[in-house]
Amino acid sequence: MSRKQITGIGPAPRTGADDSGCPILHVDMDAFFASVELLDRPELRGRPVIVGSPAGRGVVLSATYEARAYGVHSAMPMSRARRLCPQAVIIPPSHGKYSEVSKGVMEIFHAITPLVEPIASDEAFLDVGGARRRLGPPAAVAALIREQVLERYGITCSVGVAASKFVAKLASKQCKPDGLLVVPAGEVVAFLHPLPVSALWGVGERTEQSLVRLGIRTVGDLARVPLDTLQRELGQAVGAHLAALAWGRDERPVSPHVPDKSIGGEETFATDVEDPEVIKRELLRLSERVAARMRKGGQVGRTVSVKLRRADFTTINRSRTLREPTDVAQVIYATACELYDAAGLERVRLRLVGVRMENLRPAGEATRQLTLGERETGWREAEQAMDKAIRRFGPDAVVPASLVRGKLDEIET
Repeated sequence: MSRKQITGIGPAPRTGADDSGCPILHVDMDAFFASVELLDRPELRGRPVIVGSPAGRGVVLSATYEARAYGVHSAMPMSRARRLCPQAVIIPPSHGKYSEVSKGVMEIFHAITPLVEPIASDEAFLDVGGARRRLGPPAAVAALIREQVLERYGITCSVGVAASKFVAKLASKQCKPDGLLVVPAGEVVAFLHPLPVSALWGVGERTEQSLVRLGIRTVGDLARVPLDTLQRELGQAVGAHLAALAWGRDERPVSPHVPDKSIGGEETFATDVEDPEVIKRELLRLSERVAARMRKGGQVGRTVSVKLRRADFTTINRSRTLREPTDVAQVIYATACELYDAAGLERVRLRLVGVRMENLRPAGEATRQLTLGERETGWREAEQAMDKAIRRFGPDAVVPASLVRGKLDEIET
C-alpha cells in the first residue's frame, strides 16, 4: 500500500519538515467504521460504501471516500445519502467490532506514550515529547503509529504533527486519507491564514455568517481584525478565543483523563411516532441505557436533557437541573417524561427522541440527603442488582416490564 511522505507546508509537499518544536500528534482513523467493515468484505474496496441503517431513517455513521465524492458525510440523514449516491452499498453497523478495533488502536497509542487523550473511538491526541529518546522525533513516531495500525488492523490513519492540539487536528484533516503532515512551529501562521474561517474551532454556521458579513472569509482575514472589533461583534469570550486561534495560540495540554462532560443516547424511529405511550417507552429505554453507562463509569449527573425532533426535522431541546445528582434510571426517566409533557408535543409526530445527562461528577463526591419523612425508594439498589445480572447473563437478562410489553406489542402488530 502506498505511503504518503512526511510533508511540510507549501504549494508542493516536501520531506524533512522541522518537527523539533512539535510534540503534539492528532491521530484520526480514515473512514473508521467503513474501513473496519471492509476488512470482512474486501470485494467492496474501491466502491462507495455507507455504514448506516439500510431500511431505517437514522444518519450516516461512516462513508468511504468513494461515497464522500458524491457529497455523503457522517451525520447526514440516510435518506439524503441514498439520494446523493444511490449506487452505494449500505452496511448496517457492527458496534462491537468497532469497539474491539478501537481498543486495540488505543493500546498502540498507550505503548508510545502515557499522554493519550481520546476524543472519539477513532481519534486521539498524543504528546510524544517524552518518547523522543526512545523512539525518535515526533514525525518518526507518527510514521511508526501509522505502520503499526496498518500492520495489526489493516486500516489506515492520518496524523497531524504540530506544536498545539488545534493545529495538529487541522493538519490531520488536511492530509486525509492515509497521510502524515508536519506543521513546523515557525510556519503555523503560513499554514493557518489561507484556510477558510470555518476551520477555526468555535466557528459554526451562525458565527461564520456573522464573520462573512464583516468581510472575513479566511483565517488571515480574521487575524487582521482588531480584537475589540471581534469582541464587540461576537462577544468577549468568543472574540478573544478566535483571535488567539487565528495566530495559532492554543495552550491546552494533552489530558489523558478528561472526564465525560455528558452521557446520552438517542433513537430515530423507523416511522414517525405520535403515540405518547410509545415515545415514553423509548424515553425509558434511553434512560436505562444512560443510567447504566453512568454507573459503569462511576459518575452521577444533575441535569436531565431531552431532544425531541419532529417529522419536519424541527428539533426541540428541554432540560432540567435536579436538586441532587443521580445515576438512577427511574429518576432520569421521570424527569424526561415531565420535560416531554411540558413541551406540548403529546400528539405531534416525532422522528427522533434523545435523553442526556449533564453536569457530571464522580459518584464518590455526591452525597444523598433525605428530607424529613422521606424514605429511600430502593431504585438505586435494584438497578445495581440489574447491572450485575446483565454482566453475568447478557443485556436481555433483566428488562423493565413496560419494555417487555412494548416488545410484545411490536411482535403482535
